[in-house]
Amino acid sequence: QVQLVESGGGSVQAGGSLRLSCAASGGFIYINTMGWFRQGPGQQRELVATIPSGGSTNYADSVKGRFTISRDYAKNTVYLQMDSLKPEDTAVYYCNVGAFDYSKRTSADYWGQGTQVTVSS
Repeated sequence: QVQLVESGGGSVQAGGSLRLSCAASGGFIYINTMGWFRQGPGQQRELVATIPSGGSTNYADSVKGRFTISRDYAKNTVYLQMDSLKPEDTAVYYCNVGAFDYSKRTSADYWGQGTQVTVSS
């Protein structure tokens, strides 16, 4: 069973920065894509950024140039550096991991518990 532990959310004023972390653990797995999604009040969950294993990063247009996704392969951890934050970035941010479980011989998506990011004007 893959477990994801998120950290780094909080409250900040517009123009400020936050860094989110998500560590994956458990099972005999191969992690493919790691990423972040967010869900604002009354909105659907949307993609923020993804980083596949050995591949290029992908960002939502709304965060390009302000957010940076990275990963530590040795620690199975993905990060989201968020700069120049805006009030419209306020949302619950969810870590997402696509992984292959060798013991079950299946692939699946896993989600973190979510961390609140609040940006005030």
